[in-house]
Amino acid sequence: MDSSVRPALAGRPNYRTIALIIASAMFMEQLDATVLATALPTMARSFGVSAPHMSIALTAYLLSLAVLIPASGKVADRFGSRSVFAVAIGIFTLGSILCAQAQSLPFLVFARLLQGAGGAMMMPVGRLVLLRSVDKRDLVSAMGWLLVPALIGPIVGPPVGGFIVTWLDWRWIFYINIPIGILGIVLVLMFIENVRGETREPFDVIGFVLSGVSLACLLFGFEMSSRGGEAGPFSLGLMVVGLVVGVAYVLHARRHVAPILDLSLMRIPTFRISVIAGSLSRITQGAQPFLLPLMLQIGFGLSAAESGLLTFATACGSMLMKGAAGRILKRYGFRTTLVWNSVASSLLYAACAAFRPDWPHAAIFAVLLVCGFSMSLQFTAYNTVAYDDIPASRTSAANSFYTTFQQLMLSFGICVGALALHASSVSSGHAHATVGDFSVAFLVVTAISLLASPVSALLPRDAGAVMSGHRAGGREEAAAT
Repeated sequence: MDSSVRPALAGRPNYRTIALIIASAMFMEQLDATVLATALPTMARSFGVSAPHMSIALTAYLLSLAVLIPASGKVADRFGSRSVFAVAIGIFTLGSILCAQAQSLPFLVFARLLQGAGGAMMMPVGRLVLLRSVDKRDLVSAMGWLLVPALIGPIVGPPVGGFIVTWLDWRWIFYINIPIGILGIVLVLMFIENVRGETREPFDVIGFVLSGVSLACLLFGFEMSSRGGEAGPFSLGLMVVGLVVGVAYVLHARRHVAPILDLSLMRIPTFRISVIAGSLSRITQGAQPFLLPLMLQIGFGLSAAESGLLTFATACGSMLMKGAAGRILKRYGFRTTLVWNSVASSLLYAACAAFRPDWPHAAIFAVLLVCGFSMSLQFTAYNTVAYDDIPASRTSAANSFYTTFQQLMLSFGICVGALALHASSVSSGHAHATVGDFSVAFLVVTAISLLASPVSALLPRDAGAVMSGHRAGGREEAAAT
């Protein structure tokens, strides 16, 4: 670390304080995402487009994250984590203001891209600060503290979104980020140390451009493929370009001394398995917040407020998992937990395909509560064990790589859900998506996430033992090369 850089206040805050400050930024981001998902049908009517086409408003944000996150570690190392974190919150808040001023879907997409530019630096840099501040034996606990305020966003998001679009103008969805953003900037400047990296490796400009073009083409190609019709050939062309440029990046990365996305990290077994299995699971995590509110409002005819009160059950389940994750991982270990919980969480979300308008709301709420509980355990485990064997010198690179794929697969999940919904509607001859079409989409995305279980089985039996305490002594940190 740069010893010349001092914290804003005398003394270094403990990891709980740092985690809660970072979580305040995550709260704003998660609140925005869940409120927006509930409001999509109302916003679609305001812009004069169909509700499924509003998926681009979600995809645009995640696209911006996926393209810019690879640079987050390098930027934080060069300019300092406090400076980058504060600026990122400011950009996100500015993007929120512009979203509130949108009069058309294209302008909203532009504003969401700007929001994503802030989010691309905000969360990866925040997690990097936490990783550098916490011993491995405290990491599960630190992640738990990080999730507390962050989970409040999804909990209050759906009912707040339903209330806003029912009783107020949907633009207030974005205005509520302003006071949260200002408070976040103040707390960051007060408590976060402006840590810089020890090395000054050259910035991989060519790799940044190649990875950005590849990810952008792939995501927009998948997003447009969900619309069918004349967009089909163009979307296929985008995906082909994305794949070709992606291959070019792989060839470039093998030669560059410090590639923007360090593919050599995939040689580390715990990191590789967490990336692959976590990516498969995130297909469902990305699709569910998009599909569920649409099904409840379009398929069931519920109001936005009613839909919000039901969908916040998932976040309630996630909150309940906070206190149980550490004990579960300590008793069963990472591998056993991930193998069996991958199956459980996938089947629970598949149960959403059975929802029908005549189901009691209490039953739907109960299913979604358990879904959130199981999925929260899944990602707490993935997000922790990924760094089990990562040396301190490669934490920044690993965090950028992992977060890039995390956001990429969340966006891909939205695209897969929208594509499956459209394909079912077209094949059934429906002018608009029906409840049955939503059921097909849920089954498609959960079938993909089931594949995470056999991948997780490849983890060593003692993976993450130092973090979970599953086996006394654990295993030594691997020296990655």
